[in-house]
Amino acid sequence: MNMNAPRLMLAKSVQNESAARHLCFVFFAALLVAAFQSPLAALIRVTFQQENSSYICLIPFISTFLLIRERQTIFSQLETHWCAGSGLILFGTLLYAFGLRDFVTASTNDRLSVEIFAMIVTWFGGFVLCYGLRAFRMALFPALFLCLTVPLPDLVLNRVISWLQTGSAEVSYAGFQLVGVPVFRIGFLFSLPGVTIEVARECSGIHSSLALLITALLAGHLFLRTARTRIILILVAVPLLIVKNGIRIVTLALLSIYVDPSFLTGSLHHQGGIVFFLVALGFLAFALRSLQHLEGSAGPHAV
Repeated sequence: MNMNAPRLMLAKSVQNESAARHLCFVFFAALLVAAFQSPLAALIRVTFQQENSSYICLIPFISTFLLIRERQTIFSQLETHWCAGSGLILFGTLLYAFGLRDFVTASTNDRLSVEIFAMIVTWFGGFVLCYGLRAFRMALFPALFLCLTVPLPDLVLNRVISWLQTGSAEVSYAGFQLVGVPVFRIGFLFSLPGVTIEVARECSGIHSSLALLITALLAGHLFLRTARTRIILILVAVPLLIVKNGIRIVTLALLSIYVDPSFLTGSLHHQGGIVFFLVALGFLAFALRSLQHLEGSAGPHAV
């Protein structure tokens, strides 16, 4: 008598159940895409038309990669959770319906934010319905990471840009004083020898700042073990958002003063942001490596 037969039959049954759940979730996701095809089409247009939202097109692929990478942990124990799953689907549907009704006078971007958020909440509901609450808890980071596909509402976006603009102006002013360049400042206007510059909203560096922050979130999840070190990495990344932009402004101003005034209007000004982003990325990589050493020295049970 083969003693392994019951075990093999159980494993095959589990595999069949998992395949059926995956198939149901794929079918649900397809229905969701069809139901939200209009907001999704608008979102795709936004990612190609607005520089501030160009990162959005990568988020679903990264989230899917994380789900596949961590599938052994996420899908190790599956269940059907009708109450929580149906509740999230209902909430997402109502959010979409009321959003269409109550945000008629809102901007196109704000309406799109509500619609995409409603779609993601509904997707959460389908996930919980097919796989259960434990699987959702195990997939919490990839799921919440998917929320980055929601375009920033105008109010939030304007405040973030204002914060970056103000911070960049402060760092730039400190930088000019540090290198000994005479400067007279009125708000965002800087009078320097032979040139006057303005730290405008377009100089806030919102695009590269969002990219750096998303990189920090992803790196912390992939390469750090504890919540404490992940939070520290984010806290390191936040000032880098401002400092790298201040360094960019000071560098361009100094080059225009002492080398060639065309640096303020040349390619380094308009397309050179990647250079300063890579510098900030280098600092972030150094911080990540230091935190990995800290985790190693603290032992495997560090929290």
